[in-house]
Amino acid sequence: VCCDPIAQLVEQSTFNAQVAGSSPARVIVQKNWVQSLRLWLAFALAISTLFLACWIFINAPTRAWLPLSVGAPEVSAWLLLGSLIAITLAIFDLRTRVLARVALVCAALAFGLAVTPLARFPSTTRRFASAMHDALGVRTGGDIAAEFPTKLFSRTSPLSVGELFRGVGHDGARVVRGVPVGVVGGVPLTADIYRPERPGIFPTVVQIYGGAWQRGNPGDNAAFAEWLAVQGYVVFAIDYRHAPAARWPAQIDDVRADLAWIRDHALTYGADTARVAILGRSAGAQLAMMAAYTDSPLPIRAVLSFYGPVDLVDSYLHPPHPDPLQIRTVEEIFIGGTLGERRDAYAQASPITYATRKLPPTLLVYGDRDHIVEARYAMRLRDKLVANGTTAVLLDIPWADHAFDEVFNGPSSQLELYYTERFLAWALARGATH
Repeated sequence: VCCDPIAQLVEQSTFNAQVAGSSPARVIVQKNWVQSLRLWLAFALAISTLFLACWIFINAPTRAWLPLSVGAPEVSAWLLLGSLIAITLAIFDLRTRVLARVALVCAALAFGLAVTPLARFPSTTRRFASAMHDALGVRTGGDIAAEFPTKLFSRTSPLSVGELFRGVGHDGARVVRGVPVGVVGGVPLTADIYRPERPGIFPTVVQIYGGAWQRGNPGDNAAFAEWLAVQGYVVFAIDYRHAPAARWPAQIDDVRADLAWIRDHALTYGADTARVAILGRSAGAQLAMMAAYTDSPLPIRAVLSFYGPVDLVDSYLHPPHPDPLQIRTVEEIFIGGTLGERRDAYAQASPITYATRKLPPTLLVYGDRDHIVEARYAMRLRDKLVANGTTAVLLDIPWADHAFDEVFNGPSSQLELYYTERFLAWALARGATH
């Protein structure tokens, strides 16, 4: 009894009731009510954590289920905690209640599923460190950081257990939202600008949002942009017109117009146009790669693709299974026709088409469970880039699904942050040539 706080509470309540003259029957009812409450709480918590933990391994069959498939691995620490609480609550009634045994089994299964991402974390980080070293020739990037007058490293390890629960800090940036960039086809384009609070001239990072080329705005992924600004970068989160009202190549035309605007206004915001990296997520990553691999108004020294489409032709011919977003439909809306009708446009919009010469250094971060943009395309791009003399690093996260960094403090996002700051420091170091 001394090990069970709820039992202690019941005993104390029983004593108080007896002192107050309550009947023995009433005391028994009260004790059974508290015991039942504990038992049903254990059962509900065990079932819910098991349901959510299963999505660490189940791929979403439709778009409606996608948040579960994306989010479950990234909240695995919370699922572990929930399953442990369920086990603790159930264990006191194992001898007397069948429901307690069911709850214990479900909670144990949930624990076994939820622990998988964190159990795989050490081997994944060793593999990533090796990939970074093989491609970049540095282990930590500390020697490169010394070339900067500002702090560019905030993360001392790929994972902070505390941040899994309390979140990743990103306060301390100056933010200006909705800066007018221009009007194209009657559509106003704006930018959100994030910069360090301290004065100075800082490296430039251009961020492009995703959304299947159909939705989104520069305010997406604001926490990531603020975090970068705190490290010592000026981040321009840019805009572009959406399909179906605007078809390819309208989106890349808008990105180039945004880059030209940044070139002309960079000094106003303390941005160094000689040290520019561009990054994007999903559809935005496709645009980032296209801007880096083709003609650009700004000299781009590095590109970072977070789960971006690589080969629109092959992904149309071989869509994923399951296919929660209906990739063929998404591409048809973006390009303005089927592959049979506009095959040249599909090829022109595919970053892999341009990997035939030396291009800016490229960091590719993808999830192995992604059934929207499969990691195998990133592997092909990495191999083709390297074969043609481009520095390229692929970090494929075993447990991650598409848009894994929507959970900013999750294990996958923390990996992304850790290696992003090292790749950027390497790519944008003064005097570096790659």
